[in-house]
Amino acid sequence: MNKRSRYFVLCLTLFVTVSVAHGRQPEGTMAFFVSMEQPHAHYYHVVFQCEGMEGDPLNFKMPAWTPGYYRVMDYAKNVLNFQAEDGAGNPLAWKKTAKNTWKVESGKSAAITVSYDVYAFSRSVADSFLDDRRAFIAPAGVFMHVEGRIRHPVTVTFEPNKSGDRISTGLDPVTGRPNTFFAPDFDVLYDCPTLIGNQEILSFDVQGIPHMIAVEELGTFDRDKFVADIKKIVESAVRFIGEIPYKHYTFIMMDQGGGGLEHLNSMAVFSNSSSWDNPRSYKGWLSFIAHEYYHLYNVKRIRPIALGPFDYDRENYTTILWVSEGFTVYYEYLILRRAGLLTREDFFEQVQKYIASYENRTGHLFQSAAESSFDTWMKFFSRNENSANTTISYYDKGAALGLLLDLKIRHETKNKKSLDDVMRTLYDNYHKEKNRGFTDREFREECEGAAGCPLPEIFDDYVATVKEIDYPKYFAYAGLEIDVTPQEKSGVFFGAATRAQDGNLTISNVEWDSPAQQGGLSAQDEILALDGVRATARTLDRVLEAKKQGDKIRVLIARRGQVQEKDVVLGTKTERSFRIRPMSNPNPLQAAILEDWLRDH
Repeated sequence: MNKRSRYFVLCLTLFVTVSVAHGRQPEGTMAFFVSMEQPHAHYYHVVFQCEGMEGDPLNFKMPAWTPGYYRVMDYAKNVLNFQAEDGAGNPLAWKKTAKNTWKVESGKSAAITVSYDVYAFSRSVADSFLDDRRAFIAPAGVFMHVEGRIRHPVTVTFEPNKSGDRISTGLDPVTGRPNTFFAPDFDVLYDCPTLIGNQEILSFDVQGIPHMIAVEELGTFDRDKFVADIKKIVESAVRFIGEIPYKHYTFIMMDQGGGGLEHLNSMAVFSNSSSWDNPRSYKGWLSFIAHEYYHLYNVKRIRPIALGPFDYDRENYTTILWVSEGFTVYYEYLILRRAGLLTREDFFEQVQKYIASYENRTGHLFQSAAESSFDTWMKFFSRNENSANTTISYYDKGAALGLLLDLKIRHETKNKKSLDDVMRTLYDNYHKEKNRGFTDREFREECEGAAGCPLPEIFDDYVATVKEIDYPKYFAYAGLEIDVTPQEKSGVFFGAATRAQDGNLTISNVEWDSPAQQGGLSAQDEILALDGVRATARTLDRVLEAKKQGDKIRVLIARRGQVQEKDVVLGTKTERSFRIRPMSNPNPLQAAILEDWLRDH
C-alpha cells in the first residue's frame, strides 16, 4: 500500500460517527478517497476502504451503465492497476471473474482496501473527465460497489489537484471533514456527479431551499438575468407537482462538450454561453434546463417500475420511455410557458416542430412509441443508415402523446382535470406512498381514471402501433386547428444524403422509397459522375437545381471496387407543416381549455 493510501486508512474510523449521525446502523463501514495528482495523464486514483464486511470472497463490481443514459457503457474498460489488501497492508488474492467484477479472497479479514485507477478523458455527461482545468466525475464509472451491498451507506473524500478548487455535487457534505461527502446508499452515490475546478458559483433560494449554479464559462452574460430565469424555471416546475423533494439542488454547467443528464437533486449539462445573445438560442437553452430539471420528478421519482431499483450489470428494459422522456419534453415547454419565458406562439412553434420531426420521416411507418422505448438500448446511440429510415424518437412522439392525453383528459372532464393531475397522482401514490415505480397497466389506469373513460385510441393505437394520429380532433379540444395537409416541397426530390470525404462524394443515407432507392443507389456508394460530369457536392447541387420532376439523372458509382451506372428518376417530396392556429369561433369549453392550459403562472 502506498503512502497516500495509508493516509486514507487513518480517516476510515471517522466514518462510523458519520453513519450514526445520518441515522444508519450498517454492517461495517465503507469509504472512498479520490485523488488526481497528474491530471494531464487523465487518471483518477481511487481507494475503497471496507471494514467489518462479512463474507469470503467479496465481489467488487463496476456498473456497466449509468441511470438516465440508456446505453451500456462498460465502464470497467477504463479500470487498471487494481489491487487488494487487508487492514495490515498484506496483499489479498483476487481475480477478475466477469467484465466488471473483481473477486477478492478476503480471508475473513476485518478490513479490506481495494485501489485502482480510472482513465477519464471523455467529454460526456455519462463519462468522467480529468485534465488540468476540469475534474468531472460521472460516479457510476468511478466507484465500485460490493456485490449485494448496494444499500450500504458510504462517504467520499475528494483530493482536488489544486488548492482553491471548488467541489460542486449533489452529495451531502460531512460537517467538520473538508471535501468529504455522504451518500445513504450506492444508488444515491451513482446519482450524484461531481465537478471539481474553478467554476463560478451562483445561488438562489426557492421556498427556503438553496440552489447552487456551478458554471464554467458564463462570459459577459448578465448574471442577474441568468439566475432569475433559472429560478423562474424551478418555481414553475415545482408548481406542477406541489412540493420540493430535496434539501439542496446543484446545477453543474460545463462548457465544451455535449448532452445533459438528470439526477435526484442535481443535473450535469454542457452549454455554450456565447450563443445566448441570440434570443432563439437562449430560449432553446432554457428549455434544455427545464427538461433536465423536470426529470427530478418524471424519471427520478415518477418512474416506470423497471427503472429502479437498478440492475447495474445490464440493460433495464421498459416500453414507456415515451412517458419518461417524451412527457418531459412536453413539460419543458409548459414550464417555460407558465414561467413567462415563452409566448403562446413560441409554444405552438415547439409543438409543431416535435410532431413534424417524426411524422415527416419514414420511421413513423415502422416503429411505435412503445417499440422505440424498448429498443433504445440498441438503436438510440447506434444510429446508421437503416435506423435513420426505420426508427422514431420516443422523445418526440412521447411529447405529442403527452399533449394528446392532456387535451383528452381536459375535454372529457370539462376542464376539471388534466395530465398534471395524473403526474401528481403518480408522484403521491407510487413514489411517496408505495415507494416504487408503476407498471404499464397502472400508468394507463391512472390516465383513464383521470379522464373518467377508457382511452383505447391513445394506448392501443397511437402508443402500441404506427396507426395515423387524428391530430385535428385532439387539437380541437382546445379550440385549435392544425394543418396536416401534405404539401409539395420546392425543387426536386433525389433522396440520397451525401458527404464529401478526401475529395470523394459518398452516399451516407438513402431515404426509404425515395427516387435514389428506387434507382438502385445504396449507402456507402461513391458517386463518381452525374450526367457525365465529375461529381462533387457542388456538382450535385447544380444538377438538381437544373432538373424538374420526372427528369432522369445518370449516376456513375463505385460500389465495393466495381463501377456501375444507375438511372434515377427525380420526384417531389411532400411534407406536413403541422402549423397550429386558434379557431376563429371556439365554443366556451374550447376557449376555457386553451386559456387554462397555456396560462401564465
